[in-house]
Amino acid sequence: MDLKTLTSAILEIAEERGIPQEKVIEVIEAALASAYKKEYGTKKQKYEAKLDPQTGKVKFWQVKQVVDKSMILSEKEIEKIKQKKEESKEEKKIRFNPERHILFEDAQKIDPNIKPGEILKIPVEPKENFGRIAAQTAKQVILQKIKEVEREEIYKEFKAKEGEIVSGIVQRIEGNNVFFDVGRTFGILQKSEQIPGEFYTPGQRLKLYILKVEQTPKGPILFLSRAYPKIVSKLFELEVPEISAGQVKIKSIAREPGSRTKIAVQATEEGIDPIGAMVGQKGTRIWAVVNELGGEKIDVIEWSEDPKKYIANALSPAKVLEVKILPKNTALALVSNDQLS
Repeated sequence: MDLKTLTSAILEIAEERGIPQEKVIEVIEAALASAYKKEYGTKKQKYEAKLDPQTGKVKFWQVKQVVDKSMILSEKEIEKIKQKKEESKEEKKIRFNPERHILFEDAQKIDPNIKPGEILKIPVEPKENFGRIAAQTAKQVILQKIKEVEREEIYKEFKAKEGEIVSGIVQRIEGNNVFFDVGRTFGILQKSEQIPGEFYTPGQRLKLYILKVEQTPKGPILFLSRAYPKIVSKLFELEVPEISAGQVKIKSIAREPGSRTKIAVQATEEGIDPIGAMVGQKGTRIWAVVNELGGEKIDVIEWSEDPKKYIANALSPAKVLEVKILPKNTALALVSNDQLS
C-alpha cells in the first residue's frame, strides 16, 4: 500500500470538495486503524493510527482503558444484572475485557503516570501489507468518512449563512415545493414561502433568503424563502453601499409578498438622504430589487421617532392633513377626499 500516493490523491479530492486537510488525514488514519484491526487484530480490540503525510510512514497503537478493581463488575454483580436486580447501582461499572481494558497495576509498568479511567496507547508493530479484505475495509471507511466530513463542512458553511441571501437555480418542481441547486447542496422553497403568483421554471436563477439549515441523513437541507420580509432588506444591502457602510439604517419593513413592500429608513450621518440612497440615480438601485422580486411595488419612507410624523410618512404618497394618536396603540389619519383611496 503506497500511503504517500494514497494520501496525496485523497488530499486532492478533499481540496476539490472543500474539506480541510487535517480532517482528511484523520479519515485516512481511521481507515488504516480499521484495516490493521481487520488484518492483525480481533473483534473487540481498538486501534489508532498516526500518519505522516510527508513520508507516508504510519505508526499503530492498541488502545485500552485503564481500570482498577473498584471499577470492575464481579461475577456476583454480573449475575445480579442478568437477573435484573441491582442494575441501577452497578450500571456504571464495567465488565472487564482484556482486549479493551488493562488493570491499573499492569498499565503502570508501561506508563508510571497513568491514572484509572484514562486511555493507554500501547505501541504495536507497524504493518504496511494488508490483505484484500482489510484493504476493502479501509476503502469503505475512507469513502464513508469523507462523505460524513463533507456533509458536516457543508452544514457548517450554510449554517453560518442563515439569515443571508443565496443565489439558486431551479432544479425541479415537486407538487407545491420547488427544489433549488445552491452549490454544494440543495434547498427547498415551500408553498408558504413562495411569492403568490410567481412561477418557477427549471434552470431559472433566483435570489433566496435562507430561513434555516437542517442536517439530515442525506446531507444538509436549506429551507428557503422568497416571501420573508427580510429578503427585501438583504437585497437592498447588496445594492446600497451606504447600508453596509452604516450611513443608512433599515428600521422597519412591512410586506405583502408579490404586492407591496414599505421599508422605513433612517440616515445615521448628516447630509445623507436615506430615501435617495435607497432609490439610486434614476431609480437604478430600487429597480434592481423590484425586478428581483418580480415587479413588487416598493415604497421607501423616512423613519421618525415622532409617531405622528412616521405614520404620515408611511401613508405616502397620500398627503396626510393630520394624525391623531389614540389610546390602545391606534392612530387616526385625516386626509382630503381626493387622497382617501
